[in-house]
Amino acid sequence: MPQSNQNAVDLAEAYYDSDDADAFYREIWGGEDIHIGLYDPPDLDISTASHNTVVRLAGMIDGLNETSRVLDIGAGYGGAARYLAKTFGCRVTCLNLSEVQNAANEKKNKEQGLSSLVRVVHGNFEDLPFQSGVFDVVWSQDAILHSANRAKVLAEVTRVLGPGGQFVFTDPMQADDCPEGVLQPILDRIHLASLGSPEFYREELKKLGLEEKAFEPMLIHLERHYARVGQELESRRTEIQMHASGDYVDRMLGGLKNWVNGARAGHLMWGMFHFVKR
Repeated sequence: MPQSNQNAVDLAEAYYDSDDADAFYREIWGGEDIHIGLYDPPDLDISTASHNTVVRLAGMIDGLNETSRVLDIGAGYGGAARYLAKTFGCRVTCLNLSEVQNAANEKKNKEQGLSSLVRVVHGNFEDLPFQSGVFDVVWSQDAILHSANRAKVLAEVTRVLGPGGQFVFTDPMQADDCPEGVLQPILDRIHLASLGSPEFYREELKKLGLEEKAFEPMLIHLERHYARVGQELESRRTEIQMHASGDYVDRMLGGLKNWVNGARAGHLMWGMFHFVKR
């Protein structure tokens, strides 16, 4: 049965606030990012590959500078926000559901002297707690899939962008020609009825008045990423199980294999989108 919007929000918040999830993302990903990395060369470590994604996505944004107002929805530990603030001097607002991740984000901002540039807000991207038209850029990495109402998320993104505002994002998606039913193991794991697709995002954002500037398909990196994370988790199982339950580790390893298999079969898609509000 499809999740209700509120149920999906509650499940995501409870998951990312759990000790198991925090230990996994902190220890395996390094506590800066929890998104898919760019593995070129393929044997890169996870934290370097994840940082490469941030740099590449930032390079798609036109005119990013110290006057830019950026909103990162689903900001996790805030690694992308700190990179943008340090590199471009822009002000970044991190919107995120997890209080655990938000506390870590604020701690890192303070340690790096970035509290004046990076603000952390607890909230839900289906109902953004901001006035209309106040951001120049909305940024999101691999977060929108968790929503049971992605069209509402996109409408909220459009609402808070000013004229000429830019929306850049990545999201694990199903391929436009994905056969029905083949992704059920993945969907069961993330407690959702469906994934978005490139066609879905294009159609919804076009209806909202956003123009597509670029899409860079990079499915190979989704496959490499989940395979690499699985290898790292398996090799460090004993260490990780000092912080996370064995049941969680087993379920995570199974879930990671499902993502790899879906990518290899061509049933998934992942890449970088750039839209502009006209």
